Amino acid sequence: MSVMIAEEKATALLNVCRRRGIMLATAESCTGGLIAASLTDIGGSSDVVDRGFVTYSNEAKHEMLGVPTELIEQYGAVSEQVALAMATGAVGHSRAGIAISVTGIAGPGGGSEEKPVGLVWFGLAIKGQKTIAALHVFEDHGRASIRMAAVNTALDMAISALGTTAA
Repeated sequence: MSVMIAEEKATALLNVCRRRGIMLATAESCTGGLIAASLTDIGGSSDVVDRGFVTYSNEAKHEMLGVPTELIEQYGAVSEQVALAMATGAVGHSRAGIAISVTGIAGPGGGSEEKPVGLVWFGLAIKGQKTIAALHVFEDHGRASIRMAAVNTALDMAISALGTTAA
């Protein structure tokens, strides 16, 4: 996936957030801040982007977002439950009305039969609505490819959610 695709999607997400008058936060693990970077690469994004949480370690997920350690121990950091908690925590620990979270296995190592390299969970929280999650398993064309695919998917997920919610 090209950087241009991410830039176009980031611009679209910033514009929809502006139209709806809401701020955005990110909670990222395997993408390491790339979603927030794609948004803040665009001039004027500070009126929409509140903050980005890079919570690469389990401790950071707990300390910065309030993800219960029991949840991580029971389901693993790469799980639907943790993605949901990360997104909910990002909204709760920011001024954002929407937050997107990403936790996955970008490789080259770290995969297993149950959780292969390329498996990424996404969470999306919108204030006043039920937090949702989505699972994607991306082709393993290398770490950078998986991370960029996750960025583009996260941006798509947020744009789609805002396009179907009440203003």
